[in-house]
Amino acid sequence: MIKLQSFLQYFFLGIIVLFSFLLMLNSSMKEAAIMDELAHIPAGYGYVKYFDFRLNPEHPPLVKALAAFPLLFQDLKFPTDKSAWQSEINGQWAAGAQFLYESGNDADKIIRWSRVGPMILTLILIIFIYFWSKELIGRWWAYLPTFMFAISPAVLAHGHYVTTDLAAALGIFIATYYFVKLLIEPSQKHLIFAGLAFGLAQLMKFSAVLLIPFFLFLIVVLYIWKIHNEWADTAFWARPKKFFIRALRYLKNIALVFIIGYALVYAVYFIFTINYPIEKQYSDTKFILGSFAGEPDLKLETCKISSNIPVARRVRCLAEVNIWMSGNKIFRPMAEYMLGVLMVMQRSSGGNTGYFLGEVSAAGWWYYFPTVFALKEALPSLILIFTGLVLTLWHIGKRIISRGSKLTMLFDYIGTHFPEFSMISFVIFYWIYSIKSPLNIGFRHILPTVPFIYILTASAIKKWFNYDIVFEGKNILREFFNMTGKIMKMSAGGLMLTLLLIWYLLETLTVSPHFLSYFNQLGGGLWGGYKYVTDSNYDWGQDLKYLENFVNENKIQRIAVDYFGGGSARYYFGQKAEYWGSSRGNPSDYGINWIAISVNSLQGATGKLHEGQLRDPKDEYRWLQKIKNIHNPDAKAGTSIFIYKLK
Repeated sequence: MIKLQSFLQYFFLGIIVLFSFLLMLNSSMKEAAIMDELAHIPAGYGYVKYFDFRLNPEHPPLVKALAAFPLLFQDLKFPTDKSAWQSEINGQWAAGAQFLYESGNDADKIIRWSRVGPMILTLILIIFIYFWSKELIGRWWAYLPTFMFAISPAVLAHGHYVTTDLAAALGIFIATYYFVKLLIEPSQKHLIFAGLAFGLAQLMKFSAVLLIPFFLFLIVVLYIWKIHNEWADTAFWARPKKFFIRALRYLKNIALVFIIGYALVYAVYFIFTINYPIEKQYSDTKFILGSFAGEPDLKLETCKISSNIPVARRVRCLAEVNIWMSGNKIFRPMAEYMLGVLMVMQRSSGGNTGYFLGEVSAAGWWYYFPTVFALKEALPSLILIFTGLVLTLWHIGKRIISRGSKLTMLFDYIGTHFPEFSMISFVIFYWIYSIKSPLNIGFRHILPTVPFIYILTASAIKKWFNYDIVFEGKNILREFFNMTGKIMKMSAGGLMLTLLLIWYLLETLTVSPHFLSYFNQLGGGLWGGYKYVTDSNYDWGQDLKYLENFVNENKIQRIAVDYFGGGSARYYFGQKAEYWGSSRGNPSDYGINWIAISVNSLQGATGKLHEGQLRDPKDEYRWLQKIKNIHNPDAKAGTSIFIYKLK
């Protein structure tokens, strides 16, 4: 019986993993390169083929290197003779276009094989979600968060692209798992795994640096709980020594976690910078950080503790240290890592011009991520999450009333549910960070919190199922009503849960393979979500091959194309494509009777400008709005490219 249960456990998990993989693979085969892949794929190839990190330093190497590894077994031409590689500073976009579309390579084959690595990482995360959930809520309930994650449209979309967002979710999830393990069950094994997992997270995405303050927070909380729990049982004279030694042990462990992690980071960057000329690394770093926190500080005034300089300017010291490190043979691997961190800091503070709720702005909106989550998360999933939240608050309120002390209840909860507390803390911490950031470019930036949200949801629902309804009265009647109430609750709850999961599955299947453009019914659905928000939420350039099919099926000889993405219209349909923009006017004046516009570009050109935002009237497609309803195109390529017949 035990063997059968074990077999069924892995069998059902395997079915979920395989199903998720097939959905991602099907979508991948039909899509063109998205915008970020144009930079990530050539960068990764440069790392694994030439051990040179000159491209795309603003993202860590692991995902890109893993994506490019299968390309080593293909006979490919890489543009090392072009200026984008030889002399330009981070010429990632030009190098990407040359590598994929202008060197005689099979772009579709490169893209297909490059996406295998990211899909594998996504499947690994699905498996990890199951096994941590199994430890917390049991083997059968663990299927709930696993299933929710595996068929999430957002996961299926970003899980097959050569980007760092799902990898960040994997790295943060595994690092948190092993760090919590280390805190609960200290051992050399857990220490090593926690350190390696922390290092892997740093190599996935730079936002993983947030694990540093998060881990410190967890250690402080656990330390305080230990003091509270053991204070009364420890002799007065023994308390200082005992708790001081414990503090040193915690500090030693977290220091070793960081040391092991960054030793791994150093080793990986060392390999991928071996053939990056140190002179070029130094000059590239100096140029890229030239405007970081103001102008260069040649006298290092920002590094002097005694200098009376504002904090916003003082961080310039980091750039000066980074520039110096990039010219040192010993420190230059870490300098390249640090360069990426500083580039992310600079970009995050500067924001990104985007379209959201009818408005175009680079300032960002504090309510961006809550709104996007509400519009893009499937409704059955939102219902489950909301139900789990309500049940959790009800459970906490009930315990506060029964215990009488909020502090005692909190300490009891931390002691008995520390993994759950860690997950809740991370979700709150990461969401606060995301909401405060002006860099609003997509649901993908909160993906690292999704596994934790699903596990917490499943845990809350399980507790409700296990909660007994108790009736008072005579023994026989009480037992009868208790049993009847439990059966009714289990039946009704089980039926509702089953219906919600079937609905969730149908949502995913009906939008396949257009997972990136998925919006729930509140957000206009698959075809109307662009009215609320675009960019990587809806249009990342994935539908160019659908446009190729449309051009060929309709025997179109020439078509104007205003395309946003990582594909190449000329590569897919040759001289039939004429690159266009609003400022060039009506293509029909030049004998071109069709125009295709990426909806991301269209919304950016026609959306209402936020106060202080500027846009040239020539770039607003006013001529098109006079002759067409831009929201009612004559055809669509996929979901995100609007096609208009001009004559």
